[in-house]
Amino acid sequence: MFDLLKSIIVDFWATVGQMSPYLLFGFAVAGALKVLIPTSFVQKHLGGKGIWPIFKSSLFGVPLPLCSCGVIPVAMSLRKRGASKGATIAFLLSTPQTGVDSMLVTWSLLGPVFMIARPLIALIAGAVGGVGVDLFDRKDSAAIETDERENSSENKSKFITGFRHAFIVLPRDIGAAMLIGLVIAAVISVAVPDDFFAEKIGTGIGAMILMMFVGIPLYVCATASVPIAAALITKGLSPGAGLVFLMTGPATNAAGFVMIWKILGNRTAIIYIITVAVCALVSGLLLDATFSDLGSQIQGHFHKMGTTPIEHISAVVLLAVLLWGIYKKYWKKSRIVIS
Repeated sequence: MFDLLKSIIVDFWATVGQMSPYLLFGFAVAGALKVLIPTSFVQKHLGGKGIWPIFKSSLFGVPLPLCSCGVIPVAMSLRKRGASKGATIAFLLSTPQTGVDSMLVTWSLLGPVFMIARPLIALIAGAVGGVGVDLFDRKDSAAIETDERENSSENKSKFITGFRHAFIVLPRDIGAAMLIGLVIAAVISVAVPDDFFAEKIGTGIGAMILMMFVGIPLYVCATASVPIAAALITKGLSPGAGLVFLMTGPATNAAGFVMIWKILGNRTAIIYIITVAVCALVSGLLLDATFSDLGSQIQGHFHKMGTTPIEHISAVVLLAVLLWGIYKKYWKKSRIVIS
């Protein structure tokens, strides 16, 4: 039992060390985006109807580090300010699947193929879903909100605003999910035998459908899903099935789906979920067909994975940032309950 726990801790630390420099840099870039491209800019430029606003909504959502629940209020704000249902759904589909932080973590754990594939597929899925909604759900009456309020943070230092968003707000939002994902990945790496998934569920479309049904109702952010997918692939899951999980897990969850159903309507919600499912399965099949040796490359990368002094330092900093964010989140909630 002690040896098993020790192995889990060692694997946990190696994974944290491998991804921490990239994730910290991703946090910093996300903070810069917050200052340079505020929400008001998104609301102003992504409204309107037609294919161009849909494509812009999908494109703009790709680098934003918002999870499948955090993206909903931003998308609903777009909707209130005149965005079509199609543009709103495009933003809802592309944004939670990836972000600058998750792209860099994907590169560190899964390599350049996955790092390029994830934002590209998110962009395509958003555009497909948005066009689908405009074609098949023509009832579109957005309640346009004309009250333009000044941003109360305009007089604050941009550096402080960006730094706070990067290293307090983002870690607060994803910290718990990130640590849970890392622990799950470590347990899978240590406790699950090699080639377990290849032997038990195969490597074809059946495995992808299974991962789709696991990912759709699950709440997992784009960054936290990466170490889990990497651990599954090292144990024999095909990269295509891993990609299906990386798409469906962050893009959907039961709570978000219910909100879309209630706010945008049942037809839009159904098109949304069908788009996620179809794009995920097609992307998984194309990835396995195009890169037949990708799974063994990822497995080899993990088996050789070590931790450099820089990565040790980055891991300490990252864990401190995540734990502080978690503390701030739940400490604030406990104060509200007490008061």
